[in-house]
Amino acid sequence: MPRSEIDTGRPESGVRDPRHTDYTGGVYGSMLAASVVIGAGTLGEFPRLELVLLLLLTGLVFWIAHVHAQLFGARLARQALDRRVVMQVCRDEWPIVKAAVPPAVAVAVSPLLGIGVQGGLWLALVVAVAGQVGWSTLAAHRAGASRRLMAVTAFVNLLLGLLIVLFKILLTH
Repeated sequence: MPRSEIDTGRPESGVRDPRHTDYTGGVYGSMLAASVVIGAGTLGEFPRLELVLLLLLTGLVFWIAHVHAQLFGARLARQALDRRVVMQVCRDEWPIVKAAVPPAVAVAVSPLLGIGVQGGLWLALVVAVAGQVGWSTLAAHRAGASRRLMAVTAFVNLLLGLLIVLFKILLTH
């Protein structure tokens, strides 16, 4: 069952309960951003600008793909599409795009910090992994998880992020 069908986080009154917000898209978007950084080893004449655009546009394309999958996958068979449903799905999937912003900002500000292009790539990767850990921990917290379970989800996401870092090291050496 798609996650948006499991719990919309909206009680009968239609007011969103922030404790039931799904942050899966944020975790996924952060991991996607880290993957984009790894794949961005051969950028052209304006590597920072190209990486910023690549991060943001990839997040946007994956957001559209997720919205499409949610709207035309399981929903189409069970529920007529209306403006409210479309807007809700767009909001539910927006964390995928939001997760691309911090790594893109890291790349954009890296020259102000005196960091070269390769350092900017590493900074973006660290920011993306931190975002992944942060989104997953926030999701666990909002779901009412115990501190132990929040620590476990943070640790698992840190390990996944470090696996992405390992891939970058292996691919660039």
